[in-house]
Amino acid sequence: MKSAVETLSPTRVRLTVEVPFEELRTSLDTAYREIAKQVTIPGFRKGRIPPQIIDQRVGREFVLEQAVNEALPQLYVSALQENDVEPLGQPEVDVTNFADGADLTFTAEVDVRPDVTLPEYKGIEVSVADAEVTDEEVEEQLTSLRERFGSLSTVERAAEDGDFLTIDLAASKDGQPIEDAQATGLSYKIGSGSMLEGLDDAVTGKSAGESETFVSQLASGEYAGQDVDVTVVVDSVKVQELPELDDEFAQMASEFDTLDELRADVRERLIRQKRLQQAQEARDNVLEKLLDQVDVPVPEGAVTDEIQARREAIGHQLQHMGATEAQYLQSEGQTEEEFVADLDRRSREALKSQFVLDKVADTEELNVSEPELTQALLQRAQQAGVSPDEYIQQVVQNNYVPTLVREVRRGKALGFVVEQAVVTDASGNQVELSRLQADGTYAPEGSEEAEGAESAPAEESAEAAQAEQGEQGEGEKSES
Repeated sequence: MKSAVETLSPTRVRLTVEVPFEELRTSLDTAYREIAKQVTIPGFRKGRIPPQIIDQRVGREFVLEQAVNEALPQLYVSALQENDVEPLGQPEVDVTNFADGADLTFTAEVDVRPDVTLPEYKGIEVSVADAEVTDEEVEEQLTSLRERFGSLSTVERAAEDGDFLTIDLAASKDGQPIEDAQATGLSYKIGSGSMLEGLDDAVTGKSAGESETFVSQLASGEYAGQDVDVTVVVDSVKVQELPELDDEFAQMASEFDTLDELRADVRERLIRQKRLQQAQEARDNVLEKLLDQVDVPVPEGAVTDEIQARREAIGHQLQHMGATEAQYLQSEGQTEEEFVADLDRRSREALKSQFVLDKVADTEELNVSEPELTQALLQRAQQAGVSPDEYIQQVVQNNYVPTLVREVRRGKALGFVVEQAVVTDASGNQVELSRLQADGTYAPEGSEEAEGAESAPAEESAEAAQAEQGEQGEGEKSES
């Protein structure tokens, strides 16, 4: 077999392959055997029909066609390996010459990864928000904790903002009740905005036993996104009584003996959260700055595949919610054109990020260890809400392991770049990310924990970003 590669663009090549007829003998024999199993010819048992009889009854041309179809996939793979071509997506194959006894010639056009020339990615300078915790933020957390231990008392007055109600809801369209939009005994806090638009105005000022009808839109179901009439009946009005914020409350709500100790713990937890937020912001800013410095052509076929994968994923989510894409667009205030344009932009950004981070990983010779892959599997199983064994089985059945390895490797690549970056907060202080651990605490300087913590937050946030983008691996599902 002879093969050659021609570059059509920075992201597409054409392979030209010539195969001597003799090299197709094995595929030809296979074609005869398969056809012999499928056809019925009087006087011959299935699977025992001589080739010459098949030629007479079925036709030599059909056999040759079957042989070529059987041989093409492996011939294509051999040509890829021979020319060191890494494809993206499926090829467009065209048999340009073939006849009985003659050489087979075919071409295969396929998208390929662009050749990325990396800018200087060590020492990128970015800024992030301060990790300062205010007294107001601490008090907000304490108030939320008090609400968890609060009690509700029924009051005989009209409902006010912040009150807790027990309500019944019934929706109708053109006077006809909507079967799946009837509910009784619902609990609702005025001002939470957790149900229907217009509900707060409808119930404010109403006492137990009173009702109000208003116009709103349902979030799901047959009438999602349409104006419907909603009747709300207030069954009861309750106020929340919060426990006193003192040492007794601290002992009841936590493992601490005093309010001061509880308050200090709340502050420390908020600081840890903000440190992790800084790490994620640093990752976002470093990646954005890195991508801004490099021009990467993106294969149009890969973009099309990525858009389709994202659109299908959104469609599955909407179907699960009982909504349509049109209803989703209406709720988002987007036109069809804006929606597609946004998908196109996100897909291109995701693919560009893939190519750049893969190049960094290649340059730094980063690999994924078995413990790292296991940790990634455990994290994703937890996120999916399934057992690790079940998730691993799904990954293996869907041949998702190579894609997951690429995700983890890209996370390591971004973590490496973030480690090398100069990160300062809004106040001009340098942010210490090298010792930041996954729980937001700092490992002691020079300790083994510090060495292991260096890239953990950045890597985890990098993988989170890829999941956010629909995984950039979605666009690679067709990658050979």
